[in-house]
Amino acid sequence: MYQYDAYDQRIVDERVTQFRDQTNRYLAGELTEDEFRPLRLQNGLYIQRFAPMLRVAIPYGMLNSRQLRMLAHIAATYDRGYGHVSTRQNMQYNWPELKDVPDILADLATVEMHAIQTSGNCIRNTTTDQFAGVIAGEIEDPRPTCELIRQWSTFHPEFAFLPRKFKIAVNALPDVDRAATAVHDIGVYIVKNDAGEIGYRILVGGGLGRTPMVGAIIKDFLAREHLISYLEAVLRVYNLNGRRDNKYKARIKILVKALTPAVFAEKVEAEWAHLKDGPLTVPEAEFIRLRRFFIDPAYESITDEPVSLIKEKQESPAFSNWFLRNTNAHKQPGYRIVTLSLKRTGIAPGDITAEQMHAIADLADRYSFGELRTTHEQNIVLSDVKKSELYALWNELKALGFETANIGFLTNIIACPGGDFCSLANAKSLPIAEAIQRRFDDLDAIYNIGELDLNISGCMNACGHHHVGHIGILGVDKRGEEFYQVTLGGSSGHDASIGDILGPSFAAEDMADIIEEIINTYLDNRQPGEKFLAAYRRIGIETFKERAYAEAH
Repeated sequence: MYQYDAYDQRIVDERVTQFRDQTNRYLAGELTEDEFRPLRLQNGLYIQRFAPMLRVAIPYGMLNSRQLRMLAHIAATYDRGYGHVSTRQNMQYNWPELKDVPDILADLATVEMHAIQTSGNCIRNTTTDQFAGVIAGEIEDPRPTCELIRQWSTFHPEFAFLPRKFKIAVNALPDVDRAATAVHDIGVYIVKNDAGEIGYRILVGGGLGRTPMVGAIIKDFLAREHLISYLEAVLRVYNLNGRRDNKYKARIKILVKALTPAVFAEKVEAEWAHLKDGPLTVPEAEFIRLRRFFIDPAYESITDEPVSLIKEKQESPAFSNWFLRNTNAHKQPGYRIVTLSLKRTGIAPGDITAEQMHAIADLADRYSFGELRTTHEQNIVLSDVKKSELYALWNELKALGFETANIGFLTNIIACPGGDFCSLANAKSLPIAEAIQRRFDDLDAIYNIGELDLNISGCMNACGHHHVGHIGILGVDKRGEEFYQVTLGGSSGHDASIGDILGPSFAAEDMADIIEEIINTYLDNRQPGEKFLAAYRRIGIETFKERAYAEAH
């Protein structure tokens, strides 16, 4: 993974010193709230319902065990003993005291971490597939591209105050997308052209929130060396033409829709003409340099399926089930990718305690070359586990509460913190998630339902990505009471789609019943082997609507 050089470390250390002075001046009354707001946002600090919230950057979801131990230290020392993995693959702390934030940032800097550009109207953390570099079938490892974008976008003076926040995702698989790439402000797909050259397909104008949209292709093939100059052109067009008079219409998706993708692409090409083949051109030597940060660990040469693993799966149905649901094939024979579920019933999705972080760091050192990843689905991945050690790992995960074999299924719920923490939320997300998890607490039942994404957001900002859940739930305020709107048919994959609104919202106490009725409608109508999304697209919304509202009344 990427390592800081002396220059990187210096600019992060200087930012800590700068923000310490700004915080001290604010606490002393020398800066007003309006003056301090943009300064704290540039350092990942929000003011939430009950306390500040600090969001720590985890570039493209990659961590080493030393960094995770520091995150655990921060949770135990400055917060209430836990952190929260966000859908942007970052770590959030919900209870730090403002006076302690400079110390937190100083501690982060000792392990090459920071909170820069995790909030505010700037380019946020670039994300990618949590299996990047270890899954078979990639056109190439997307992490060097992510790192290139990170270095270009961090502290970029021209894009520090965009019309609105800006998000980029990168995907390198031709038929799988675990990064929701198509619903980002810019989606970067690594592709090959007919000549076998590797380059990029660029989508622009995706996004969720009040006006959810799937991005439009504005460049079908972009040569590798032109990536940064082309992205710069896109950002310039947005920065010059994006609306600043209305924050609800300020995202790039609104501009693309207003101009049409074709006209927006023309404007980008015109701007790019001033940048192409200039100083922003990326030489092949730079890609070679970046690839050196992501070399494979010292894998052992293993060709056969371990006899012990075959026996362990035969003797332990629970282990066999976990192996099937929570591990994935690895590009290296003899290894598996392991996903630790942070979706245990009764625990807020994505929450992890300081003790668990320390324990996972130890597991990463013993089983996965000291490396781990956070995921868009708010889980954690150990990317390089030998098959022969899976059973021992599973037994340790059971003791920590990470053995829930639900990855890809209904109870692997994505949920924002909602009204329990967020000052923007209209309703709580976490109690709804728990009610649904308790209703579907039988693993055999959720396996019978099959693969299904359920996402929950507490407001229209859509931090829980409800628009692209196969089933989405949105908290709304109705005359001062919490209600929930349901959408069906969303997808964040290569076939990305925005869910359809089922109809009027439901009361909180009805939500588990409504979701059960939606599931039963699917089960009653599915064809052999048909998954929920395919069945919904075939049946349409009316059958689901009729039964859901019959249940509600």
